[in-house]
Amino acid sequence: MRPISTRRSLLRTTGGLAAILATGKAPAFAQAQPKKLQIAAVNPVPESGAIALEFLAKQLTERTKGELDVTYHGGTLLTKEIDIMNAVKAGNIAIGNPGGASATVFPEMGVFLVGYLIGSYDQAYKILNGKVGEDLDQTFQEKYGLKVLYYFDYGFRHIWNAKRQISTPRDLRGLKIRVQPSKVFADTVSSLGAVAVPLGWAEVITAAQQGVIDGADLPVVNMVPLKAYEVSKYYALTGHNYGATLIAMNLAMFNALTPAQQKLVIDTSREAQGVVRNVTESVDTLENAKKQLEPLGMSVVQPDPAPFIDLARQKLWPIYEKQYSGLWEQIVSTKA
Repeated sequence: MRPISTRRSLLRTTGGLAAILATGKAPAFAQAQPKKLQIAAVNPVPESGAIALEFLAKQLTERTKGELDVTYHGGTLLTKEIDIMNAVKAGNIAIGNPGGASATVFPEMGVFLVGYLIGSYDQAYKILNGKVGEDLDQTFQEKYGLKVLYYFDYGFRHIWNAKRQISTPRDLRGLKIRVQPSKVFADTVSSLGAVAVPLGWAEVITAAQQGVIDGADLPVVNMVPLKAYEVSKYYALTGHNYGATLIAMNLAMFNALTPAQQKLVIDTSREAQGVVRNVTESVDTLENAKKQLEPLGMSVVQPDPAPFIDLARQKLWPIYEKQYSGLWEQIVSTKA
């Protein structure tokens, strides 16, 4: 005699067959549960990268009619960039952003952060949306188990501080300037004459309030959302670093999507790239910086970049040219 569980299974099967024979139709089955995907970064909206990630989450959910249930968490799941990317590598979070710590998490990204090597947005986009970006994506898949969804940036970084205005490199001497925890950022600021202090962003405002640092650097787009104006008085558009970063997805989770879902994720990610680039680039001008920051009590200037660039060429570039020899040549060849 068959076990009870087997008999029940047969009854369910024969019942289903009877329904098909009686009606000519297979019984309706419950729809598959939505595939839940979480996106994490360290900052909430209205930070520039967060705006694009919120757009990505919303559009993927809507365009798949709920097949993908995508949620963006800004600074709520994890608060450190390295922790976020480790969670993505482990598959605990689907999609993440290393933020300004991209070169710390991914040393391959360091070349884009070398001071004054990237000279314009057009040059950066040509590189990252071209063969160089494709090659890096392949490297990240093989080395880290991550699929690059899109590259973006936090704009060109400019120096803010509470002590004095920066008109020439001489004005930077002795100033303690926070940098992202990556050697290339520290070397850039040091080559210009300041004292580099590596800190995660979560510590910056408190460090400025306590005098641990005199200032830091941020692109125009994030000066107000991250409230740097509350702890600084002077802002100089030095443009010393191009803040290249990326959005990556756990490769196994990406490969588990259907081909149609994969295409939608890639296409929508490229749209999100356009969103953050527009938000960032549109305000990166002296006029817009003054408009945003002077009503908040800050003094804003745009120094002559030539002496800053000369220092970087002399003191910084020789350190990295050999280290990134192949990529270096491709980047230099694209200079506008």
